[in-house]
Amino acid sequence: MKRRILPLIVAFGLVHALSRPDAWAQRGETYAITNARIVTITGPVIERGTVVIRDGKIAAVGRNVSIPAGARVINAQGMWVYPGFIDSGTTIGLTEIGQVAATVDVNEIGDFNPHLKAIVAVHPASEIIPVTRVNGITTVLTTPRGGILAGQAALINLDGWTWEEMLVKAPVGIYFNFPSIASGRFFDPETFQPRERSFEEARRQRDERLQRVKRLLEDARAYAKAKRAAEMGVPQGNAAGDGDRHPFLVNPVLESLVPVVEGTLPLIVAANDDRDIKAAVEFADEQKVKIIVSGGLEAPKVAQLLKEKNIPVLLGPVLSLPRNEDDPYDSTFTAAKQLHEAGVKFAFLTNDAANARNLPYHAAMAVAFGLPREEALKALTIYPAEIFGVADRLGSIEVGKIANLVVWDGDPLEIRSQVRHLFINGKPVPLTSKHTQLYERYRNRP
Repeated sequence: MKRRILPLIVAFGLVHALSRPDAWAQRGETYAITNARIVTITGPVIERGTVVIRDGKIAAVGRNVSIPAGARVINAQGMWVYPGFIDSGTTIGLTEIGQVAATVDVNEIGDFNPHLKAIVAVHPASEIIPVTRVNGITTVLTTPRGGILAGQAALINLDGWTWEEMLVKAPVGIYFNFPSIASGRFFDPETFQPRERSFEEARRQRDERLQRVKRLLEDARAYAKAKRAAEMGVPQGNAAGDGDRHPFLVNPVLESLVPVVEGTLPLIVAANDDRDIKAAVEFADEQKVKIIVSGGLEAPKVAQLLKEKNIPVLLGPVLSLPRNEDDPYDSTFTAAKQLHEAGVKFAFLTNDAANARNLPYHAAMAVAFGLPREEALKALTIYPAEIFGVADRLGSIEVGKIANLVVWDGDPLEIRSQVRHLFINGKPVPLTSKHTQLYERYRNRP
C-alpha cells in the first residue's frame, strides 16, 4: 500500500509545482502577448503588436512577429503593454511597519557606514512588495538612510525568493545625507529644552560634518594608494623598496569608498534645498567625485548648474507640500517640468515604502502641471535605468532586455487603470497582495 501511495504523492507534488507561474519560467516557458498597444518608450508605439518572452528576456517585439510553437498566448486586445516602472528611491525591503521598530532596518549606529550593504538586509517576503508591484512598479532603488554616509543602495526587482534572485545591481551608489544648515528653534536632546540655533552656529556645524567627510575621502585615497602598492609587492616604507613587508590590512569603510574616490561609483546625495544642492555640487567638484541628487525638490532653482555639471536628479516626492511657506502652491508639481525645460535628466521617486505603489501618480501630477507625458513615462523607465547604469537591461521594450512588462487596461497614469498581467524577469507574477486579499475578504462578508 505504501509503495502505491508514495508515487501518487510525488506525482501530485510535481503537478502542483509545475502549475505555479514561477515553475513555468524555470522550465524556460515561452510567452506571447498579442494584439496589444506596445509602448516601447525608446521607439514608436506599436499598434496591435506582439511581445515574445523567452528565458526571462524579450525575444521579439513588433507587428509581424511569429508566435513560437508551444508559447503561452495572452490576448491583450484593447490593452497597453509598458515596461515595468522604476521607483528611484525607496526603503522597500528594509522596512515594514514604521511604528514597529523591529520591522525597520534603514538606520545603523554611527555617522559613517558606507560599507553596509542594503541588499543583504532586504526582506523578500515583505507584504509591501506585492502591494507595490501590482500597480506596475517592478523595480526599485532601496536605500539605507541613517547617519551621514548611510550605506550602499541596491537596485532590485520586486520578485524573488531571496535577495540574490531580486538583485539587479549593487551597489548603485553610496547614500549621502548631505549636511544642511539647520538654523532656528529646535529641541536640544542634551538639555531637553528648546533653544535657538543661530545661522552662524548651524553653518559651523554643517562645515564640521563636511570636513569629516572630506577627511574620510582623503583617507580612502591614501588607502587605495597603499593597496595598489601592496598588490605590486612594494614593501612597507617607500617606493624604493626600503622597509619590511607586512600583510595589507583591509579596512571595510575605506575599501567601500575606493570606487567613489576613483570615480566609478557615485554618491547619492540626499538634498532638497537649493542651497544644499549647490553646496553638494561644489563639494563634488572639490573632491572630484560623481554625485546623483536625490530629492531635489528645489533643484529647478539651480537647474542651470546641474545641466552644466551633467548631474541627474532623482526627483520627489512630487505629491508633497511646498518646501517654504512663501513658495508657490505648485512648486513641487512643476519641478519636473522645469528640470525638463532646463535639460536636466531626472527620474521620479517616492522616498517611501508603504506608499511606493503611488509612483505613477507622482508622474501624473507632474504631467498635469506641464511635463510632457512622454517625458513622464521616460522618467519612470528609461531615465532611471540610464542613471543607474542598467539601460542595457531595463527601461524599455527592446529585444534582449529583461522582460519586466506590465499589461494595463488603460493609461497607467490614470488612477482608474488596472494592471491585468505582470511579468518580472520573464515570469508571470500573481496580481494579489495584502490589499486585494483584504478587499475580497470584506467584500464577501455576510
